[in-house]
Amino acid sequence: MAERRYLRDRLIAGGLRLLARLPLRVNHALGGLIGALAWYGPTRSARITRRNLELCFPDKDAAWRRRVGRGSLMAMGRALTESPWLWQASAQTLERLAEPARYARLREREGGRALFLCAPHLGSWEFAGLQAACHGPMATLYSPFKTPEIDRWVREARASTGATLAPADRSGLRVLQQARDRGEIIGILPDQSPKGASGTHAPFFGRSALTMTLLPRLLRGREDHVVFLFAERLPRGRGFRYHEIEAGPEVADRDFGRAAAAINAHVEALVRRCPEQYNWAYKRFYPAPEGQPDPYR
Repeated sequence: MAERRYLRDRLIAGGLRLLARLPLRVNHALGGLIGALAWYGPTRSARITRRNLELCFPDKDAAWRRRVGRGSLMAMGRALTESPWLWQASAQTLERLAEPARYARLREREGGRALFLCAPHLGSWEFAGLQAACHGPMATLYSPFKTPEIDRWVREARASTGATLAPADRSGLRVLQQARDRGEIIGILPDQSPKGASGTHAPFFGRSALTMTLLPRLLRGREDHVVFLFAERLPRGRGFRYHEIEAGPEVADRDFGRAAAAINAHVEALVRRCPEQYNWAYKRFYPAPEGQPDPYR
């Protein structure tokens, strides 16, 4: 069993290194092909994507949902293949690929005020995180990969651009709090499904979705900057274009229900700009609120 795991890990590492050496345009073409195959096959990802688009866009016709669904899985395929390419890219390469070359507020932060960058599963969140860390100390939550080869590569890549990886537990929360108190950059995935009692249900595309409350907890009693953004993946490997929304005090509301609703409203506004690059392939509306049916059954 141990030998099989070792062989598997070596094969995965070899495949990742091959993807890292392909020109980005070729890399994205391969990722798009993988995503298209997932869309046309009897896959779980295609089934959940179709269901999420039905739930979120009931006013759109079937042809529109098919186009967006296919595009979404192709985008997720590109997110998969581009990651090792991005992990080995230099800070200069990452900067060159950004259009525009910086986020709002990155170069004009005021002393003592942290900058929360909230990047949902839209466009290339891996690129956004790696490039943000090039602009100053940054802390972000991290869940280790099960494959040691991948985990080591990701840790080294993210640390190389200046990021501090905080484990997704209480000790990680302390790391984020310390980074906040130092006025650093903090990366947040605002649409990541929270665990246990760390979230609350709030509207998202007109439906109730379990939503994280980490952001309002970290912002309580403070006046830090909060930017919701995503890096749109441009055609033919040309790079990435940022879309940004600077949030106000609504995301720090002491009522976590209202804060979560504001967070989801900002995420939804970004998704509507580029729905074909959102990750629709996970159960965003699970678990349903108590007493309501599971929308995925």
